[in-house]
Amino acid sequence: MTEEDTRYEAVRSRDARFDGAFFFAVATTGIYCRPSCPAVTPKRRNVRFYPTAAAAQSAGFRACRRCRPDAVPGSAEWNVRADVAGRAMRLIKDGVVDREGVAGLALRLGYSARQVQRQLTAEVGAGPIALARAQRAHSARLLLQTTELPVTEIAFAAGFASVRQFNDTIKAVYAATPRELRATAPRDGGAAGREAEASAGIALRLAYRGPYQSAAAFDLLAAEAVPGIEEVSGRPGRRIYRRTLRLPYGTAVVAVGEHPGRPASRTGGDGHPGGWLDARIHLTDPRDLTTAVQRVRRLFDLDADPYAVDERLAADPGLAPLVAARPGLRSPGAADPEEFAVRALVGRTRAGELVQRYGKTLDASHGTLTHTFPDPAVLAEAGLHGTPAALATALADGTLRLDAGADRDDAHQALLALPGMDPHTAAIIRTRALGDPDVAPPDETAPDAWRPWRSYALRHLWTASGSEPSLAP
Repeated sequence: MTEEDTRYEAVRSRDARFDGAFFFAVATTGIYCRPSCPAVTPKRRNVRFYPTAAAAQSAGFRACRRCRPDAVPGSAEWNVRADVAGRAMRLIKDGVVDREGVAGLALRLGYSARQVQRQLTAEVGAGPIALARAQRAHSARLLLQTTELPVTEIAFAAGFASVRQFNDTIKAVYAATPRELRATAPRDGGAAGREAEASAGIALRLAYRGPYQSAAAFDLLAAEAVPGIEEVSGRPGRRIYRRTLRLPYGTAVVAVGEHPGRPASRTGGDGHPGGWLDARIHLTDPRDLTTAVQRVRRLFDLDADPYAVDERLAADPGLAPLVAARPGLRSPGAADPEEFAVRALVGRTRAGELVQRYGKTLDASHGTLTHTFPDPAVLAEAGLHGTPAALATALADGTLRLDAGADRDDAHQALLALPGMDPHTAAIIRTRALGDPDVAPPDETAPDAWRPWRSYALRHLWTASGSEPSLAP
């Protein structure tokens, strides 16, 4: 059976495990869908397969209004891959092309713009401009359907260079004008209700595939929460995690609910192919929407493929009972990699002191959230000593990069080169800040049979034992 035959079988069975891993388009309708789309399965001869939504759009197909293929979790492949294509995809998702252009993306990757274009086109069927365009269209749809911002403001907030470009893209991707797309959103409570909703932030459903152990993720975040920038409130099972974010154009306050949406379906046959976490984002600048969403997704590891992880780890007799007890356990990342690196080194108590002394005060506090974590440049000038000072300086001057497209091996070596940095802390930073799924701290036993998911294997062991790896208190 060929790869395309396997994909068609996934489409025929509406298998949600493949949502985001690939997309299929129907030549006779001009529409592209997620594999779990509940519509009647098209004939094989009319189906085309694409690795990304951008590739399908570039081929002239528009998004299905029934299954909304732009709302699926991202491909887990880009979490795993450490090559140029993987790094480029993570940077594009973080909004780098919109902010810095293709030239800025290429500079971060250490390649020419032509080389990046060629590699991405070969790997994912679309270049950086097309990939960023697809992401802009998704951000625009979210803003159109969840806020009362004027259409013109949404065009620029989503990253479009002009209103005309915005209108043309929305029409091409969704076969509707921006105002028609806005009209399809549910509106409850009239004008007063819409105004109240807007003041409460942008409401989002953060989709994930497969089972999701939200309790374990919230337990970890509650244990690590730094006062002033994070809080976890509510009773177990219904907790709310809230935190502040430093973003390219401003700041944000994000709230994510522990209670998942409808449980994910392995087959997708119920019309709800994946679960989700409910979230609200308050932005000081709407242009930061895409970046904020992606950073929260990395924090909660929402683009993981739990089927692939669990299948590999369950083959180990020692891990099998743990996987069975917690299917879909995630390996949380970091909403702000630079912040996490500092926190991993200095500990929760000292991090709270740094927030109060050097953090930026929010224009308006949100409950106990009053600051954002201090920028590395501020910490570099703060008179810190020893390894924390060296870390802040390296982050500020670019000697150490921990952004979404950083080379993980280079970053790890730069961490170990810092005076006083111990290998255990460097490994934890690599796991969480860089989102590496295959890391084992030097003092942990992690056989090669667990590759490429050693980070997840250790997360199972730590969660089951209740012994999170020791960082500074």
